[in-house]
Amino acid sequence: MTELEDTTIAASERGRLRKGITDFFASPVAATGFVTLIIICGLALLAPWISPQNPYDLMQLDIMDGRLAPGSESMSGLVYHLGTDSQGRDILSGILYGLRTSLIVGVLSAFAAAIIGTTIGLIAAYRGRRTETIIMRLVDLQLSLPTILMALMMLAILGKGVMNVVIALIIAEWATYARTVRGIALVEREKEYIEAARMLRLPGWRILFRHLLPNCLAPVIVIATMQVARAIGLEATLSFLGLGASVTEPSLGMLISSGYQYLLTGLYWISFFPGIALLITIVAINLVGDRLRDVLNPRSMS
Repeated sequence: MTELEDTTIAASERGRLRKGITDFFASPVAATGFVTLIIICGLALLAPWISPQNPYDLMQLDIMDGRLAPGSESMSGLVYHLGTDSQGRDILSGILYGLRTSLIVGVLSAFAAAIIGTTIGLIAAYRGRRTETIIMRLVDLQLSLPTILMALMMLAILGKGVMNVVIALIIAEWATYARTVRGIALVEREKEYIEAARMLRLPGWRILFRHLLPNCLAPVIVIATMQVARAIGLEATLSFLGLGASVTEPSLGMLISSGYQYLLTGLYWISFFPGIALLITIVAINLVGDRLRDVLNPRSMS
């Protein structure tokens, strides 16, 4: 009987998964965003092999190739399809390498914050009383500060660098997950299956992660997807301000920052093309996140 029940449950879960995938791709906009995101990820992963040059290898740079217009050719015969910046870096190569940094920062910070925030939210809801009060006061304090301000404060302490940006964004974003998960877990903990688990004297960690967590995952996945896009935008903003990635690390924000002062002189390509790449990446992730929200929570659909 147990094996039959397990088989039925597994078949039901596979059916829900297939239906979810079908519903997701039923939207042409979401499908376009997903395909675009896959292409962007592929380009970022293959950057060292498909880039015309390594824009951060000083041996490959020639200052004489600085500020060349899109389509220009260097003395060595290399064609700069999107032009070069003031240091002679190929803009196309810079974008491909910068996408890697953006995706690493976005994914690492969003999902690490999700793990930390979800765990804290579950503990707050399950333990209740003083533990919940202390945690939620910390969450309220965290959410009262703008994310960009919190990130700036952390980077002022930690210093520049991609991994420091990741740490700063984790610290700035975990509270969003904690509040959401705590709200859902408060409802779930009063249900009969949690009471049954307590009566069976199951360990607290098992109740948290085997029973409460699965019922909180849908909103966490949606928030995490949206936070990837937000983190990418914040990393670009911090790098633009000179507080994110260091000069030796590829970053779309650094590329945009290095060229914005030349916009009025006609050298638009230094900032324009990295800005377009950043915009497309964020829009693609948001399209995927919006559709995931609709699929995982049909009541949110208008």
